[in-house]
Amino acid sequence: AKPEGRTKPWATGQAVLACKGLVKEPFAVINADDYYGKDPFVKLHDYLVQEHDVDEVMPISMAGFVLGNTLSDNGGVTRGVCVVDENGNPTGVNEIGKNSLVSMNMWGLQPEFIDLLEKGFVEFLSAQKEGDVKGEYLLPIYIDELLHAGKAEVKVLPTDAEWFGVTYQEDKASVTEAFRKLIADGVYGEKLYD
Repeated sequence: AKPEGRTKPWATGQAVLACKGLVKEPFAVINADDYYGKDPFVKLHDYLVQEHDVDEVMPISMAGFVLGNTLSDNGGVTRGVCVVDENGNPTGVNEIGKNSLVSMNMWGLQPEFIDLLEKGFVEFLSAQKEGDVKGEYLLPIYIDELLHAGKAEVKVLPTDAEWFGVTYQEDKASVTEAFRKLIADGVYGEKLYD
């Protein structure tokens, strides 16, 4: 049941869980408002059509994007990622450069993963404080938990594809221009569909 005052879904984990009973084959998960390029789809497909043992450890694949290909600014890219403990106190800072691989929420998953996801959702809901309407069941957080518990292995599939997305209204102009360039470069035809 939805908590009093909650007006939106529980985020990406619940979105995938909504496919329970419908997905029978290995599948990919992406953000609907992001552009990933062709290359990572090919790599995810090639990984997913292979035979994978799901009995002991869940095989998961993830497109690893080069950080510099996911940012709109053209200058040098270096970021310090702050690692914090459960109290929010910093325990370290890791520098990542423009060639570091990052996740843009493009996953390759097995149908059996949905059963794990459902168990995780039950645990997530039981840990929610009464009246908390902001909690989110995030796919990458759950996958990270599985990884650290030894219940999953994540195969990173590096790609040089350029990523862009519409997170804010202000992103629309730059994304529109990026698509114009893809058409001008011949990546896509003038008419994407008839």
